Amino acid sequence: MKPLRIGTRGSALALWQANHLRDALAKSFQIESEIVIVKTSGDKFAAAQVDQIGVRGIFTKELEDALIEDRADLAVHSMKDVPTEFSDVCRIAIVFPREDPRDALVSHGGESLSKLPQGTRIGTSSLRRAAQLRQFRTDFEIVEMRGNVDTRLRKVENGECGAVVLAKAGLDRLNATSRIAEILLPEIMLPAVGQGALGVEFFEPRQDEFSFLDKLVDKNAMRAVTAERTVLAELQGGCRLPLGAWGRCEGADLVLDACVLSADGTESVRGHAAAASGSVTEAVALGKKVAKQLLDAGAERILKLAGRSVGKS
Repeated sequence: MKPLRIGTRGSALALWQANHLRDALAKSFQIESEIVIVKTSGDKFAAAQVDQIGVRGIFTKELEDALIEDRADLAVHSMKDVPTEFSDVCRIAIVFPREDPRDALVSHGGESLSKLPQGTRIGTSSLRRAAQLRQFRTDFEIVEMRGNVDTRLRKVENGECGAVVLAKAGLDRLNATSRIAEILLPEIMLPAVGQGALGVEFFEPRQDEFSFLDKLVDKNAMRAVTAERTVLAELQGGCRLPLGAWGRCEGADLVLDACVLSADGTESVRGHAAAASGSVTEAVALGKKVAKQLLDAGAERILKLAGRSVGKS
């Protein structure tokens, strides 16, 4: 039997994720696999702003193409990079327990968010992070910053900016936890949909070959991320919309918080609900409930200001 080909981006974090899957396949199923690096639009245009690239799923589309064209058997994604609308002929499984979904601050002098000097330049390419930072303190100067984790950390080291906000899970995976000055509480910054969770995608006509992935699926992560992605889908959001969501299992309940903000952080609405932690169907219902809360509280007006429409096409 030929080794399975795991498609991945070439960044250090993406390679960590792919190797994590490779190790799990070997340990749990004695399945050999190899890494196939695929360059995505997000990698090819690393210096461009996301909305200038013009490709839906800039970190996933080319990986899906590799599956469809039989250049890879499986593809590994950070779930926060997976758009709510992806290929009609591919399916995705949320595998492994979810890592800490929160954001973390890395600052030049080790200061916490509240202790940063007046007018500190904070680098991020995320409107969600930028809006919540502006909501927390109006004096921050938010600067567009793309690139992999190592690139962003270097820009803090050399003083190009005073701080950056990154996913704690990514820093943990790259053994950079010691660089964290503060883990940002969800009350200050709700994380991105799917942050900290991994997905494995495959070509649907081959799904019988990959039934073993069911044994790697983490039910709590699947329910939480499903609820979050439902909010995103209901609001037709994306990486260019300041929307945060945090689903988690607390005892017997699945709890979901979500927010929508204006780009400048001056307006925001929040939703919160809980339900019995049951099936994926119940997770979808919870996501729809919180999305309705947001819309009833005025999210639609904020979305329109951002150039988005909630109406289904």
